[in-house]
Amino acid sequence: MAAPAAAADKDAAAAALLAQTAGRWQGELQYRDYQSNTWQGLPMTVTIVAQPDQMTTVRTAQYDDGPKTGIVTITTVSSVDPAASTLSYASFRRARATDVGLENITKVEQGADPTHWTIVTTEKRTDGNQVADVRETTTRDGDTLTTLKEVNPVDDDKDVWLPRNRSVLRRIGA
Repeated sequence: MAAPAAAADKDAAAAALLAQTAGRWQGELQYRDYQSNTWQGLPMTVTIVAQPDQMTTVRTAQYDDGPKTGIVTITTVSSVDPAASTLSYASFRRARATDVGLENITKVEQGADPTHWTIVTTEKRTDGNQVADVRETTTRDGDTLTTLKEVNPVDDDKDVWLPRNRSVLRRIGA
């Protein structure tokens, strides 16, 4: 019975670490241009508010998606359930259906202090027009917060994780 307690401790740590990202961040939303095989970036700002329960965060991200689309605002409410080793979320974006999901927390690696860590989550979901395993690796390195989203299409009979996008942010305020 020690393993479930250890898992719950790990996931409670994940909630605490995510709550400590509260504040204002600025950087880029980067995506892979598959034709040139290079990363392209859009300037982005993010505000994260930790809720009093210390398990839930509200993240508002904004970036400029060009003259046709304009400023995109995505608000995501996330909550860690340490007993289930999951992170549930709901994302809201103008002119799109609400995106709701449940990620499994597969790794929490704490560093030397609360500003150095890595959290990995996985989820099976639709990505583009196909079902894929989706892995998000969030790494905090002091005042830098990077989240890499990778996909592994389920129906291609390959075990290859492809980079989809990433956000690279720097803390600019509390």
